[in-house]
Amino acid sequence: MIYDAALEGIIRSASGPRRIDVKIPHKRCLTALLAVGALVLFSTIDPAIAENAEVGIRRSVQRTEFSNNEITEGFFKIAFGAELQLGRRTDRIRKFEKPIHVLIVDQGQANRRAETAAVIADIRAHVDHLDLRITEDPKSANLIVYLVREHDLNRTIRDVFGRDKAKKIQQALTPQCLSGFGKDTRYRILRAAVILPVDAGDFTFLDCAYEELLQALGPINDDASIPWTMFNDDVQMGFFDLYDQYLLNILYDPRIRPGMTKQEVEVVLPEVLPTVRAWVSNFQEAERLRLSRAD
Repeated sequence: MIYDAALEGIIRSASGPRRIDVKIPHKRCLTALLAVGALVLFSTIDPAIAENAEVGIRRSVQRTEFSNNEITEGFFKIAFGAELQLGRRTDRIRKFEKPIHVLIVDQGQANRRAETAAVIADIRAHVDHLDLRITEDPKSANLIVYLVREHDLNRTIRDVFGRDKAKKIQQALTPQCLSGFGKDTRYRILRAAVILPVDAGDFTFLDCAYEELLQALGPINDDASIPWTMFNDDVQMGFFDLYDQYLLNILYDPRIRPGMTKQEVEVVLPEVLPTVRAWVSNFQEAERLRLSRAD
């Protein structure tokens, strides 16, 4: 099978110590963090494709004004730790340092490739310093998106995570979608995978795609105390909301480095946050001008 071959190539290229942290949210989605090891894991939406009624409603009512404290609090809660860990607790920044090449492996009957590509392009457009692009070359891919049918989800989890880890995942809950990544001892993400069901409905697909692709980039913790983020088990967005744009732009600012502790981030965050605010604000203004001209 196509994805088996791609996965084997990625596993063969992995090396380093084995340490596993798994973050499990609710039944709607699951994100797992795997440190690099012998079985390590190796992602501007087009309105015509994605703006269904549910997404449109949520976009129109999203909160758009946040204080520095609200953004900072959310970043520390989302970027550190994990909801469930099978290894020792990880309170370090985790992110890609190298360009991210995404391979889309379509195993489903519904054609979601174009929607997946649009989500990837949307994330790339909204996050400064994020080199994210689609590749057709399995050897160069360091993030693989598996598009599968719902009834193939559990089998795909076993194929990607291995039977033992898949069993632990299924004992905790029955996920509807999943993402994971492998990191080295310096907390640099080397490889990641996202598993998305293609026949779960349009809104569910988009909601899973955004959350899992974003969490595969590093922010894997969910927190119910932050009501404005998709990284909250009780919140479904279906698009890249403004609050989470702040969080991802902080994470991928070059001054935020893999392996940094909370204390180290606290030192540089006062310098990073104004830059991030300016980037997000300028992007939003450019989008408003583009839409007004289109009208």
